[in-house]
Amino acid sequence: MKETPINGIMENAISKIRDMVDVSTIIGEPFQSGDVTLIPVSRVSYGFGSGGTDLPSKQSAELFGGGAGAGISIIPVAFIVIQNDKVRMMQINNFTSSADRAIAMIPELVEQVSELVKEKKADKETKTEAAE
Repeated sequence: MKETPINGIMENAISKIRDMVDVSTIIGEPFQSGDVTLIPVSRVSYGFGSGGTDLPSKQSAELFGGGAGAGISIIPVAFIVIQNDKVRMMQINNFTSSADRAIAMIPELVEQVSELVKEKKADKETKTEAAE
């Protein structure tokens, strides 16, 4: 395969994208706020394009025209919250539909129901001990 200047342009663009996007871009560095540890979570999208042409002419056989471009989008979507030996995910509300909103509420709903069941069980045990 013939080595052309477009190869260098594409390699440079891909290299720059690799430098911009790594795991710490998606799962951010944890930071502490009192007894709570927060870890940011982001959605990363990126793309690039490049192109070129080689148009030899009678004057010079070494003409070349080319270009490359890249773009990146980083959107925060949630935080992982660690507090008192509990880990939960708090989504940033960028819902696109009611179904998204309902799915996001499931972990909170499960936690509330389990707390309610624990309270009822504790009340029942208390009443049983009082009756004895």
